[in-house]
Amino acid sequence: MRARLTILLFFLLGAASADAADPQSLPIWPNGAPGAQAHADNPEIVENTYVRSVHSPNLTVFPADPVHANGAAVVVAPGGGHRMLVFVNEGMVPARTLNRFGLTVFVLKYRLAREAGSTYSIEGDAAADARRAIRWVRAHAADYGLDPHRIGMMGFSAGGELVSLTADNPEPARSWPLDAIDRQSARPDFQILVYPGPLGIPARQVTGAPPAFLAAGTLDPCCVVPAMTLYNQLREAKVSAELHLFADTDHGFNMAMHNERVSIQHWPDRLFDWLSDSGWLLPRKR
Repeated sequence: MRARLTILLFFLLGAASADAADPQSLPIWPNGAPGAQAHADNPEIVENTYVRSVHSPNLTVFPADPVHANGAAVVVAPGGGHRMLVFVNEGMVPARTLNRFGLTVFVLKYRLAREAGSTYSIEGDAAADARRAIRWVRAHAADYGLDPHRIGMMGFSAGGELVSLTADNPEPARSWPLDAIDRQSARPDFQILVYPGPLGIPARQVTGAPPAFLAAGTLDPCCVVPAMTLYNQLREAKVSAELHLFADTDHGFNMAMHNERVSIQHWPDRLFDWLSDSGWLLPRKR
C-alpha cells in the first residue's frame, strides 16, 4: 500500500528526487497523543490516495527550495469528513504548490473522529492535533530556517474546520501534562480556508484573529455558507480577509487538478496574490 502511494505521488507531483517522493514525517506528540496511547501500535492505513487510522499524529515536511525560500511556513490540514484524509490532493499537491511560492510546508495527519469505531472527538482531539502542529513548527522553526512569527495554516473542508477552531475560536483548557512545545502559541499568523466545513463557524474569538483567505464554490451545499459567515465576522471585526466564491462550482475542487473551469484552474493564483499582497512571501530577514 505505502509503495503504491509513493509511486503515485512520484507521478502526480513530478518528483525528481528521493526526498520529493519520500518526504520525512515526524510525530508531533513524542510520548503519544493524549488519549491515544492505547492505539499507539495500530498502523496507519493507506488506500490509494487516502489515509485512515491515524493514532500517532504527525507532520510530513516539504522544505522550500533554498534558492527562493522566504522563511514562512504553512501547516496544511487535508479534508476527508473526519473519516479519512484526502492526503494527496489536499495535502501533498498543495504542499508542492506552496513550495513554489517559497513556503516550507508541513502536511498534518490528525486523528479522525468520524472513522468507524473512533473514540476521538473533533473539537477535543483533532483540534488538539492542529494546535500542537502549529506549536511544533514554531518550536522547530530554527531547524528549518523559518520565522516563528510567519507560520500559517491551510485547511480543506474538514481541515478548514480545524483551521477555524485553531485560529478563530478560544482554546479549551488542556488536561495533559504540558511540555516545552506547549509553551508556544497555537494561533497561526495567517489562515487559509478552502471550502471549510461548518464546525467552529460562527467563530467565538474573531477579535485579533489572523488575516484570512477563504475560497468556496457557490453550489457547495456544505461549505459556501460557513465561508461567507466567517468572512463577514472577520470583516466586521476589522480583520483583514479576502473571500473568493466561484460560480457554478461544487465541493472538493482542491488545487484544481480535476476541474476544467478556468476560474478554478487559476484559484491558486489568487492565493499567491493574497500571500504576496499581505507580505508573507517577502524574503526572510538575514
